[in-house]
Amino acid sequence: MADNDEDRDDLPEEPQHLFTLTEAERTRRELEPFLIEAIGARKKLGALEEELTAVSTRILMMGGILVPYAKLAAKRMEHQALAEIMKTNLEKILSTGCLIKDLEVGLLDFPSVIGNEEVYLCWKLGEDRIRYYHRQDEGYAGRKPLDPRDLGPGDQVQ
Repeated sequence: MADNDEDRDDLPEEPQHLFTLTEAERTRRELEPFLIEAIGARKKLGALEEELTAVSTRILMMGGILVPYAKLAAKRMEHQALAEIMKTNLEKILSTGCLIKDLEVGLLDFPSVIGNEEVYLCWKLGEDRIRYYHRQDEGYAGRKPLDPRDLGPGDQVQ
């Protein structure tokens, strides 16, 4: 009997969704609240994980004598809730075909085509609209303005 995972490996990969600039901009506006919520949940998760580690260390050092069960259970439940919030928001973002490049700074890429070349339309949280793109083999450092009038001081059209 064939393994189901092997059957899936034989299926052709689903083609990547390509965004027009208008579609990417509309999607960006829709996704921004989910991105903000995911970033907030991630920050809170980091702080909570530090707290849980500190509690575990104290328990270990004290031989487990004074375990704050209620506090620990509440922290674990909070951790689970935050992890679920983050997961749900990330799934909403990824389900559109958009790529999350850096959750810490809120960097999103939208697959697109410019001049017969597959590129990423690139947006970072805090920017008012999608102004940049880069080739798919480049990263954030390779961003180029979609409109030369968007050049900042010292930027040059390449």
